[in-house]
Amino acid sequence: MYNPSTGIWTTTGSMSVARDSHTVSTLANGLILVAGGQNSGGALTSAELYNPSTGIWTTTGNMNIARIGHTVSTLANGLVLVAGGYNGAYLNSAELYNPSTGIWTTTANMNIARYYHTTSTLADGSVLVAGGANTAYLNSAELYSPSTGIWTTTANMNIARYYHTTSTLVNGSILITGGLNGVGALNSAELY
Repeated sequence: MYNPSTGIWTTTGSMSVARDSHTVSTLANGLILVAGGQNSGGALTSAELYNPSTGIWTTTGNMNIARIGHTVSTLANGLVLVAGGYNGAYLNSAELYNPSTGIWTTTANMNIARYYHTTSTLADGSVLVAGGANTAYLNSAELYSPSTGIWTTTANMNIARYYHTTSTLVNGSILITGGLNGVGALNSAELY
């Protein structure tokens, strides 16, 4: 753990399962949810919770589908949305984690399978998914409505990209920067 007031790193408890290419999200109750990823055994369905006050990890319910390169978004209602990824096949599936029960439930599929995309929560609570890759580099984007559980397509990005980053600006716009595509690393940026 890093302490910003002292600038010092200290060792804390280890996860139950070694993993990379997983997601991490902070829950409303202050616990940290780690989901999916991979290790030498392949893509994982497992998830675990870190308690910052005790430094202890505990396992929680498994996702329905093993995935790496997926995204995670904490919704206003406290549920956690996991979307897309890869597990030997490109995924368009999505699922929701309920921190109160520790159970994952499936929700509607995205319109396009993708991994190494980004998600951003918009001011209205909807979740923007942008770019990523499958058998091609993607410039497509879609929106998830937590109230209906439905995905709808929205305007495409100007440039196909994956491994890019997003930042929510003070005015509510989403800044998308960099990434990769068929020409290599990108220095371009665009706004949604």
